[in-house]
Amino acid sequence: MNNRDKLTALTVNLGLVSNIVLSILKTSIGIIGHSPALLADGINSSSDVVYYIAVKIFMHHARKPADAEHPYGHRQLESISAIVVGAFILTTGIAIFWESINKVYELITHTQTGQSASIWALVIAILTFSMKLYLYYFTKHSVKATHNPTLKALANDHLNDIMASVAVIVGVIMGRMGYYWMDPAAGAIVAIYIIKTGIEIIMDSSGELMDSFPDNDFSREIREEAMSVSGVRRIEELGVHRFGPYYTINMTIAVDGHISVNDGHCISHAVEQVLLDKYSSGLRQVHIHYHPVSNQAQSQNTDIKEQGESL
Repeated sequence: MNNRDKLTALTVNLGLVSNIVLSILKTSIGIIGHSPALLADGINSSSDVVYYIAVKIFMHHARKPADAEHPYGHRQLESISAIVVGAFILTTGIAIFWESINKVYELITHTQTGQSASIWALVIAILTFSMKLYLYYFTKHSVKATHNPTLKALANDHLNDIMASVAVIVGVIMGRMGYYWMDPAAGAIVAIYIIKTGIEIIMDSSGELMDSFPDNDFSREIREEAMSVSGVRRIEELGVHRFGPYYTINMTIAVDGHISVNDGHCISHAVEQVLLDKYSSGLRQVHIHYHPVSNQAQSQNTDIKEQGESL
């Protein structure tokens, strides 16, 4: 975990420093250069700085070892941190969208005079696009290496910023051509990407905290691996708990009711070992409970299954 934590910290710190620089540049040039789109993007970067600081705090506590109150450790703070990121992004997106739409309305109804953005606004937008493109690919690489949900959220935010930068570039260019309302309209488009990203991050991270399966294929593979063990009649219950990058599996299997307790224990242990060997990099613990089932009950279950398939 030490290398994983170091790569996580490096990725977060790189994003934090980059967003501090970009927030200062985009906000100041957006105001001086009369670009609502760049100013909206600058506000977005400023909120990025705030939640990056929050992420660093959460990541620090997530590295704490297990204790009496948290026997599985503190890694679920990574998912909580991702939700915090999503909430910041969502709130920022709604505020930017509302302000941008108001600005477009004022320009279209001529209640406010339009003004073309400075060429520096375009330069900063292009610089932002280049930096965010690099940060996105760097963070995606870190996600593959660490399987950290917070870094996944940050990678999605970088992608959101790339799309936002494209919208700003288009808006500034169109504004300089005389279509002044296109600049704040670009800010609204930026906000839509921000809102979409925030919702996706919150939904994904909430699913992890609710112990939902990563995907149906993972559930099916676990069942197939368990059923491959001699003596397992069926899988009665299957639960997966996520703790940071690791999973804990709780499974109830059915075995022949006429075998000894020791034989049942051996079958359970064999299932545990098969799953631990199969998913050695992501599986932390496997807990197997077994129920007895008679040969008559097994035969009835098989007949019912065959009748259902024939129908």
